[in-house]
Amino acid sequence: MDFQTIATLAIILLAIILFVTEKLSVDLIGLVIICALVITGVITPVEGIKGFSNTATITVAFMFVMSAALLKTGALQFVAYKLSDIFKRNFRLGLVLMMFLIALISAFINNTPVVAVFIPVVIQIAKSTGRSPSQLLIPLSFASIFGGTCTYIGTSTNVLVSGIAQDFGFEGFSMFQLLPFGIILVIVGTMYMMLIGSRILPKNRKNGEDLEEKFGMREYLTEIELQENTDSIGKTIMESSLVKDLRIDILEINRSGTRYNLPQGDFILNAGDVLKVRCNLSNIKELKSRAKVLEGSSLKMAGDNLKGTGSSLVEMVVSANSEFDGKNLSELDFRRRYRASPLAIRHREEVIHEDLYDIKLKAGDVLLAEVKSHYVKELRKKEMSQNAPFALLSSDHMVDFNKKQFMLVTSILGIVIALASFGILDIVISVMAGVVALVLLNVLSMREVYKAINWKIVFLLAGVLSFGVALSNTGLDQKIAGGLISQLGGFGPVIVLSGLYLATSFLTELMSNNATAALMAPIAIAISTQLGLVPTPFLMAVTFAASASFMTPIGYQTNTMVYTSGNYKFTDFTKVGVMLNLLFWILATIFLPLLFPFESL
Repeated sequence: MDFQTIATLAIILLAIILFVTEKLSVDLIGLVIICALVITGVITPVEGIKGFSNTATITVAFMFVMSAALLKTGALQFVAYKLSDIFKRNFRLGLVLMMFLIALISAFINNTPVVAVFIPVVIQIAKSTGRSPSQLLIPLSFASIFGGTCTYIGTSTNVLVSGIAQDFGFEGFSMFQLLPFGIILVIVGTMYMMLIGSRILPKNRKNGEDLEEKFGMREYLTEIELQENTDSIGKTIMESSLVKDLRIDILEINRSGTRYNLPQGDFILNAGDVLKVRCNLSNIKELKSRAKVLEGSSLKMAGDNLKGTGSSLVEMVVSANSEFDGKNLSELDFRRRYRASPLAIRHREEVIHEDLYDIKLKAGDVLLAEVKSHYVKELRKKEMSQNAPFALLSSDHMVDFNKKQFMLVTSILGIVIALASFGILDIVISVMAGVVALVLLNVLSMREVYKAINWKIVFLLAGVLSFGVALSNTGLDQKIAGGLISQLGGFGPVIVLSGLYLATSFLTELMSNNATAALMAPIAIAISTQLGLVPTPFLMAVTFAASASFMTPIGYQTNTMVYTSGNYKFTDFTKVGVMLNLLFWILATIFLPLLFPFESL
């Protein structure tokens, strides 16, 4: 092998390691891929940045805006809360309807915000029906994945593979070309979750309203009274040694019966002030020597002592690819920006209380915080945005459904789909025109357009598209294709397609679904050309397999989001997902050759 081939393989391996370990954010990994391939001479600088102008990248960017416009109408929230009545009457019927509804919505808008909107609703439904949220949140995530496979715009993976096909000189996917097999996956997947998956999912996993028990907070919260000789008297909170040296968070100050919730840093402390604080356990002894710790001051998380009239407790789950992902609370300026004080972080199966401002947050982490009550409404507004950094799990939601705006947005979305489906306009121009119409009709402002685009995904797509060019330039796609054909070719193209699906399915459990699709699509095209067949059935295998990730909580972003919210263990996904992955593999082996026949080039 020459240097460029070795370099390409090394960069692919590095990318897989980075995706698996989550040491870097996905957008930065995309840029690392471009820089590494250009510096090693595998691709030219022009080829490196070509991904930013690719129709797939631009289409995905503008589809984020269409999704944001639909979210802004409040329609999803309205429909979500209507579901709760059905669940109360018939849980199994509610589960099936919820999954079909999520699949339908996810077929046309990005599934990450869909899941973010439904997570708190599903948790509330579980509580009201006496069920564990763990019985509903994995079905919610899986349904969004099922639905995303049904249309060209259902998920960025579909758009990406179509764009790669066009780059290689083949025809891209039409709007509903994936629908026949997508419907099969929706129906079979939903039936599997209702009949088998729901029996495997944990039924008694605690995730109730007792936040004290849930986050293990009792010994970390206390009340102190400032004495006359305390060196903090007469100083502001930020100047106080209690804050600077012991790094405590002051949640409330009681001064002669007047309560000040989440006081600002310039608040001046007086003798006799009673402070409600959250303190690192190792500093409690030092705290006792500086101020009087009141007897019997253990604070109950769900009681009035903590949740005062001027503040509210909220649980915030970090959304996939949000600005929270990969940053700590200090970098986010969390307390000032969100008028909130962090109390605990639930990371996967671990609850963290100490050094909260230094913990690197990951998608799916749940942050417990006390927020000024009047600011909760602002948090809800942030939650309802397309690029919401979090979803609120434990605060009341006010649904504001704008029917007139909903009709306008759905009409524009329908026109966009129709123009692309009938070939009147190319999909990228159709979506762009739809966004322009939304702005001209004052549904969105240009500022909201820029905010709606998930730039992490855009940079990731631009980066992973370089994989295809690198594989082609080095001939690795042909070599890998030749190896697969030599092993399976004697059994016919159906078995080759089956092997390609299985390999893609396994790889997407380890790293980003988009990265997997970008890596495997050129190989699928190389296989088809060596067999002398059209690439469509092989590209379909890659497209569906790259999205169908059920075995791990890290294989797909919606799985990551529900991981901690449902109080799941890693093995919960494996128990439910292995059978579903194998079932979809069997379905793909049977139906893809029938729906997308092998034809000679």
